[in-house]
This record gives sequence, C-alpha cells and structure tokens, in this order.
Amino acid sequence: MSNEEKMTFEMAMERLEEIVEKLEEGDVPLEEAISFYQQGMELSKLCHDKLKRVEDQLTQVLTEDGQRERFSIEEEN
Repeated sequence: MSNEEKMTFEMAMERLEEIVEKLEEGDVPLEEAISFYQQGMELSKLCHDKLKRVEDQLTQVLTEDGQRERFSIEEEN
C-alpha cells in the first residue's frame, strides 16, 4: 500500500493547507514552488477521490436480497 493510500482525508487536507500557506508566503524558490504545486495537485486529487468513494458508498443501499442498489430520491414537480 502506497503512502497516499495510507493517508487519511484529514492528513491530506492538513498537508495541503501547509503547502498553500508556504506558497502564499511568496518567498519560495521557483523549483520548490513547482514541487509544492505538484504535491498540492496530487493531494487535491487524493481528497477528491476519497470523497467520491464515500459519496458512492452513501448513495447505495442494500436490497432485501443483499444486493447493492443506487439510492435516489425522485423529486416531485
């Protein structure tokens, strides 16, 4: 399991916030800023993917026979 897979959503968000703070300071050398930016993009994707997986889990229900089924609410007009 890679380090990214072990990283929790909260850990990724905390690291992302640290990166944003460093970049906002503005005194980071260009090469380091690019590295921070790349790390930030990877962390952002990691957070998005984790949220998407949770959303997918929350929108599924188990039917009486144990099968998973997408849950949706039909809106009335």
